[in-house]
Amino acid sequence: MPKKDSDQGASGISRRGFLKGVGAGAVATGIVKAKSDAPKAAAQATAAPVGPGDVSVTLSINGNNHQLNVEPRVTLLDALRNRLDITGAKKVCDKGTCGACTVMLDGEVVYACSILAIEANGREVTTVEGLGAPGDLSDMQEAFIKHDGSQCGFCTPGFIVATTAFVKDNPNATLEEVREGLGGNLCRCGTYAGITQAALEVAKGGA
Repeated sequence: MPKKDSDQGASGISRRGFLKGVGAGAVATGIVKAKSDAPKAAAQATAAPVGPGDVSVTLSINGNNHQLNVEPRVTLLDALRNRLDITGAKKVCDKGTCGACTVMLDGEVVYACSILAIEANGREVTTVEGLGAPGDLSDMQEAFIKHDGSQCGFCTPGFIVATTAFVKDNPNATLEEVREGLGGNLCRCGTYAGITQAALEVAKGGA
C-alpha cells in the first residue's frame, strides 16, 4: 500500500503536491515570458552600434520634419533648443525631475531631457509650440491665462503639455485626479491653484 503523504489535507491535495504545481507554473510562466521577450532581445542584439560620431536622424516636430546630424549622446531637449531653436521646452533640472521640458512623443508625455534625440528618430514629437500660437491659442493655453497659471513661466510650457495630455485621457477629472495626474511637474512659484483650475475648466468642457 502506497505511503500516504502526511501533509495531505481534507481536500485531498498535499502540500508537497501543491508546491510542485506552483513550481511548474512558475517555470512555465518564465518560459512564456522568455519567449515573448525573445524577439525584442534578438533585435537589440543585432542592432548596429552607433557613434561616437554624428548620426543622421529625422525628427518630426509638430508635424514638420527636421533632418539633423547629432552625436548619440545628444538629448531630445538639447536637439530642440540648441539645434532647431524650438525653445518652448525649458532646461531647468536636466535630471528628469521637474517636468519643465515635458513634450509628447507619439502622444505619450515624456521628459525631453531624458530621451535621446536618436530615440525620437522617425517618431512624432509635440511641444507647446504645436498646441497653439499667439492669436490661435489652445483651450488649455487660454485657461492658463484666465486662471493666472504662471508666474516666472519656466514651468508653464511643460505644464501645459502635461495638462493637455492628461485632460485628453481623463475628461471630467476631479481635483484630486488632476493633482495626482500632474505630480510629475513642479512649479517653484507655487501657482498650483491656477494650474489645477485651468485643468478642471478644460476637463469639464470636454476638451
